[in-house]
Amino acid sequence: MFSFNAKTYRFFVWLTLVGMLLFVAFYSLAAWHYPGGSYNVPSQTGFHLKDNYLCDLLDTQTVNGLDNSARLYARIALGFLCISLIVLWFYLPKLFFRKTKALLIMRWAGILAMGTTMLLGSDNHDFIVRLAGVFGSIALLLALMALYLDGYKGLFLLGSLCLLLFLSNYFIYESELFLKQLPVIQKITFTVCILWFVLLDLALIKKFRRLKKSS
Repeated sequence: MFSFNAKTYRFFVWLTLVGMLLFVAFYSLAAWHYPGGSYNVPSQTGFHLKDNYLCDLLDTQTVNGLDNSARLYARIALGFLCISLIVLWFYLPKLFFRKTKALLIMRWAGILAMGTTMLLGSDNHDFIVRLAGVFGSIALLLALMALYLDGYKGLFLLGSLCLLLFLSNYFIYESELFLKQLPVIQKITFTVCILWFVLLDLALIKKFRRLKKSS
């Protein structure tokens, strides 16, 4: 039996949805303050959607050796995002009618993925990306299975697109095929995934409200 708690509901709404909005706001500030430089065009000034990776904003120094004045905003943004999604993965099993052990694995794989992602500002970028990717892939696959079985067809289709884009990013990153196009593909992937997470959150909120009325 699902037990509704009004305080938990308010915490979930504010921390998850507002946290994702704060992520967008602080990452926009970080992009505005980025001095410049990318692997495609090291000498350019400012942040360019076409050439810069989102991770460029987290680095202590830019590609062309300048002190990165954007990193504080970027790291704050990353913190907001990861904490928001940790909360989302924690509560996501409550969305589903079928209660299985796979949902617990999904929950903790998602939490571990976001906890690992919080370390992206460190010097072990490639290892952290790969480790977070393994946990994230497990969480995504199990979430898609649960969405399909419970009849959330729209969320299942959008989540499948997220997984496809997610795996495409890894393939390009590891193979270095179409590497110059990866910054754009990365941002498309991020936008689609954020949209999916917001819709998952709204679906949970809708369920919480329905359960509150019936209690």
